[in-house]
Amino acid sequence: MAAYRHMLVSAALVLLVSTYVTAKDEDADEGITVETIEEEEDYQSPQVDPKRVFLSEHFDDEAAFKKKWIKSEAKKQGVDENIAKYDGKWEIQTPARRILKNDLGLVLTTEAKHAAISALLDRPFEFKDKPLVVQYEVTMQEGQNCGGAYIKLLSKGVNTKADLRQFHDQTPYTIMFGPDKCGNDNKLHFIFRHKNPKNGTIEEKHAKKPTQRLDDIYKDKEPHLYTLVVRPDNTFTILVDNKEANSGSLLEDFTPPINPPKEIEDPDDKKPNDWDEREKIVDPTASKPDDWDEKEPAQIIDPNAVKPDGWLDNEPDMIPDPEATKPEDWDEEMDGVWEAPLVDNPLCTAAPGCGEWKPPTIPNPSYKGIWRAPLIPNPNYKGKWSPRLIPNPHYFNDEHPFRMTPIHAVGFELWSMSPQLLFDNLIITDDVAVAEHWALQSYALKRAKINSDAESAVERMLKYAGENPWVYAVVIIGSFIFVGLIAYLCCGPSTVADTDAE
Repeated sequence: MAAYRHMLVSAALVLLVSTYVTAKDEDADEGITVETIEEEEDYQSPQVDPKRVFLSEHFDDEAAFKKKWIKSEAKKQGVDENIAKYDGKWEIQTPARRILKNDLGLVLTTEAKHAAISALLDRPFEFKDKPLVVQYEVTMQEGQNCGGAYIKLLSKGVNTKADLRQFHDQTPYTIMFGPDKCGNDNKLHFIFRHKNPKNGTIEEKHAKKPTQRLDDIYKDKEPHLYTLVVRPDNTFTILVDNKEANSGSLLEDFTPPINPPKEIEDPDDKKPNDWDEREKIVDPTASKPDDWDEKEPAQIIDPNAVKPDGWLDNEPDMIPDPEATKPEDWDEEMDGVWEAPLVDNPLCTAAPGCGEWKPPTIPNPSYKGIWRAPLIPNPNYKGKWSPRLIPNPHYFNDEHPFRMTPIHAVGFELWSMSPQLLFDNLIITDDVAVAEHWALQSYALKRAKINSDAESAVERMLKYAGENPWVYAVVIIGSFIFVGLIAYLCCGPSTVADTDAE
């Protein structure tokens, strides 16, 4: 029977294929052709007025890239010597999924290696009266399991290519921005290093979490555009693919906050020995009543209970099964004395009960339990103690956190467990319109081509089916055959039954 099923499935598949081939032959006879996918559109690297940017990099000119971008030769401190060196590989490559002809990108080709690369800005960015706008693309060509794709804007002091060759995780930066993921922990960083105006110490400030879920950017393997705008009025906006993902105030939406509290708890203050925090106390004047009997049980036998009529005192609830027989191979020397299994006594089914009758228990009306004195308000209660507040010796009030440390360079300092991270079309400017125009010449073209290809694929299938009705016949016949086979295989005679029949 199994062989018969195999023959049936094979015959059905042959019928389906022959239907398709016959229809195709008919098309060939009629001279029908299938449309081919359009050729790639020519792409021109985005252009911008150099006077309006602090850095613009499309990564399409490999010779210019090699002159400007410096790979780190440093070692990371505090890690195993085998992985301390920044030896991850950076290359200018065509994207794995080529969307625009002649478009190239900066690719971190390696995994599980520290990698760092950086470039000096064309001129330093100083935080004065114009916004900072940072924008770049990331394509996680093989998705991302664990690792970052963020950018660091390096602080004043990183001024030469020699400094860039020593770029590592402790190199001072002003802002870190971009995506980061490990396991189920997805982040879109915006961190800036704030300088304490009182003592000059530096502290990292982390923006609140984004308002939207960003899971897809780590797994769809498509280019995504990240934009950060930080304004002189101390507000910020983060965009992903030109849609707002986060926004807020430098003064209100960062952890830890920019400004410390005016007052703090006195670390030298101690709770007085006589400070009473008990809100309630046991009533010291209360005494147990004379008639309070702690020996009375919580439950007593119901004195009014009566055994129901028809109760079978001499019948057990369970009896040996009268229909059971000792197995023929039972050996009493080896297995012991055979006893029939117990079953419910059929006489007890119709009776109110069997066996010894016992009256039920009920709550004891005389039960009072262990006597305890009641609680009363504590006349000496002073509330929960807390140290007194004193002026914060480290207090300051910075009303202009936008005035950050000037930026002299930009770099990627990363560790990734997924290779082939592609970066493209980086721009740093003080004009949102300039960044938008830059994206129109690059990211917008890619997104339009991706959307067009997706729509075209569906349109081509529908158009081809409209011009070739046999496609519908193949689909319908194939569907019937498939459903029929599934129904037969699921609902037909079982293998065991087939074997018995044979």
